[in-house]
Amino acid sequence: MKVVLFCGGQGLRLREFSETLPKPMVPIGHRPIIWHLMKYYAHYGHRDFILCLGHKSDVIKSYFRNYDETVSNDFVLRDGGRSVELLNADIQNWSITFVNTGIQTSVGERLRAVREHLRGEDWFLANYSDGLSDVPLSSLIDDFKAQDKVAGFLSVRPPQTFHVVKTDGINQVTGLFPVADSDLWINGGFYCLKQQIFDYLDAGDELVIETFQKLIEKGELVSRRYSGFWACMDTFKERQMLDDLWTRGQAPWEVWRNRDAKPGITAVRSS
Repeated sequence: MKVVLFCGGQGLRLREFSETLPKPMVPIGHRPIIWHLMKYYAHYGHRDFILCLGHKSDVIKSYFRNYDETVSNDFVLRDGGRSVELLNADIQNWSITFVNTGIQTSVGERLRAVREHLRGEDWFLANYSDGLSDVPLSSLIDDFKAQDKVAGFLSVRPPQTFHVVKTDGINQVTGLFPVADSDLWINGGFYCLKQQIFDYLDAGDELVIETFQKLIEKGELVSRRYSGFWACMDTFKERQMLDDLWTRGQAPWEVWRNRDAKPGITAVRSS
């Protein structure tokens, strides 16, 4: 299945990086967050990506055009650096389509802009490029396909640093408890969409507002709750949390770790 990733946002709450980097390129360890997400999808066999670009699209294009496999893979160097034998590789089987979809464009309009690249696809996947999870993707897709609705998405708990407040309707607080103890769920992305989504996606529509409301009215939108790991990177604090998990070797989204080594891949480069 093809994977559409929305990469055009400006990441204004990550000002430490947004002056020079688009949000999808903010690093976690040695690689940008979009790489971690793409690696997750590729682990489950979904290696055909469509990137909906906008803010600083040139940075994303240049990164993949000049991709260095040795940064995140073990290798053997020979012949004074003229020969590099990769002991495993990341993106050699990936197909990446880069589409400029505008700077201020909504997610719905970005999806409409890549429709031609999805023709012939009965189902496709879509996601934002700033969230990570360890949800078992294959079973998630199977669940959505079994329900045979136009669209499905992952529901997750809000960040647990927040507290839910209950009042008497005026000012008196009657309850205060962590969001983890509530029954609140939010849209976590990880969309599975049928081609018919475009029948509900009119010009100017925002995907999760106008389009999803139409699907709700028709009974064509479903969601699966997931209580496992999920995190987005909207702020510097969230970025630091993800980077700390990676640094400690405790990154739950790295479902591919130690499972896809491909010894003996050789790349020769000129000196």
